[in-house]
Amino acid sequence: MKPWFSGDPSPGALSLMLGAHFVGGFLLGVIYFRAMWWNTRLLAQGTRPLLAISIALCRYGLLGGLLVLASREGVLPLLVTVAGLFVGRFVILRRVMAKIS
Repeated sequence: MKPWFSGDPSPGALSLMLGAHFVGGFLLGVIYFRAMWWNTRLLAQGTRPLLAISIALCRYGLLGGLLVLASREGVLPLLVTVAGLFVGRFVILRRVMAKIS
């Protein structure tokens, strides 16, 4: 598939676009893994399994939908989005490990 923009973007526009993809991936990672932590606590408590299932389905839908949107713009925006996702994961895991320890 062709990207939504026509032609090759200028270097400034490309760096701005990739920066936006990185920030979007970072926010996606923070939201996704924070919701996973919340989901894990709900499942461990066993009090609200229906809420835990709905949170998991929303997480999967959000992740899949936004990665599909990034992939429609090409491989480079997709890779930058995934890199931002991993940085968001790292941040959330650090915070969770600090809370547990």
